[in-house]
Amino acid sequence: MNGIVVPATLARLPWRVLLLVLAIGSFGLVVLYSAAGGSVRPWVLPQGIRFGVFLVGSVVLSRVPTEFWKKYAFWIYGLFLVLLVLVEMLGAVRGGSQRWLGFGPIRIQPSEMMKLAIVLAMARFYEMLPAAETRRFQAIWPACVLIGLPAAFVMLQPDLGTGLMICAGGATVMFLAGIPLRLFIGGAVGAALAIPLAVNYVLHDYQRHRVLIFMDPESDPLGTGYHISQSKIAIGSGGLFGKGFLNGTQSHLDYLPEGHTDFVFATMAEEWGLMGGAFLIIAFLLVIRWGVNVGVRAEDRFAKLAAAGLATTIFFYMAINLMMVMGLAPVVGIPLPLVSFGGSAQMTVLISLGILMGIDRSTGKRPRW
Repeated sequence: MNGIVVPATLARLPWRVLLLVLAIGSFGLVVLYSAAGGSVRPWVLPQGIRFGVFLVGSVVLSRVPTEFWKKYAFWIYGLFLVLLVLVEMLGAVRGGSQRWLGFGPIRIQPSEMMKLAIVLAMARFYEMLPAAETRRFQAIWPACVLIGLPAAFVMLQPDLGTGLMICAGGATVMFLAGIPLRLFIGGAVGAALAIPLAVNYVLHDYQRHRVLIFMDPESDPLGTGYHISQSKIAIGSGGLFGKGFLNGTQSHLDYLPEGHTDFVFATMAEEWGLMGGAFLIIAFLLVIRWGVNVGVRAEDRFAKLAAAGLATTIFFYMAINLMMVMGLAPVVGIPLPLVSFGGSAQMTVLISLGILMGIDRSTGKRPRW
């Protein structure tokens, strides 16, 4: 019997990773179905369509060679920096924040794509820089400008969470490029000393309240601290195996605000318990580990830095959201990608996956788990 011939293009795809991503996205649709009270509207149908389109798009992006991203990294960065400026001038206001640009029926959030653009631009900058110059001042101040410009525009929207993720993505590439650890320690100490000033003079009132509530959630349990308190109740009440599909009370009785977006993990944990949470965390960590291995095995400095930076960007999404819903970090509006309702974070993560698959293909070495 003749065997089935699989096209080489399909055979070279990292199918285990794609199946993991498909499992995460499908589980997210199940959670949204329950959050909607057992209905595909208003969240499951648009989320599923977007997920399918973006997943196919990531496979298409895997055919783009690494040289393309290297050649146009600064152009991509510049494009989204211009779009961030246009957001300040022409952006649509939703929920008190000015973060979106409208092009007919299409709305885009440039700050989300800047999380990828900053990684590519920083990787390109340090790839161009001779290794001997990495520990000198000229290796630091241009990188700080590259990070600071978009972060400042995003903070003006205001969007504290995305601004912090842009800074974290850029700082990760700096660290991996070889910037001395003592500078990061000094920066962390300086940031810690500046927190009181930022809380009192830089953050908006609602952001300041979120930070203060994080320090003492019980000080306003029915006001600003309501989200965190209800999220903890939902997660804790799920126990080991959860209350069962469609049996959650916190979300179905509307005690849990934003149970389909920022706090979707709490909605899931109430019905699926610790086992459901462990599945999501392990699945994400396996995808992130694969991405880091792509960077480790890459032969080009740009590819190494870009792959590691993109993998850690996905990690920051997951880690910040989980810390946020468990009360371990202030509520900063970071969704759980592929699970929370919304297209921006979903698109960012799947584009990252496409670029990582392209680096994997260009390297010619298949990373193991």
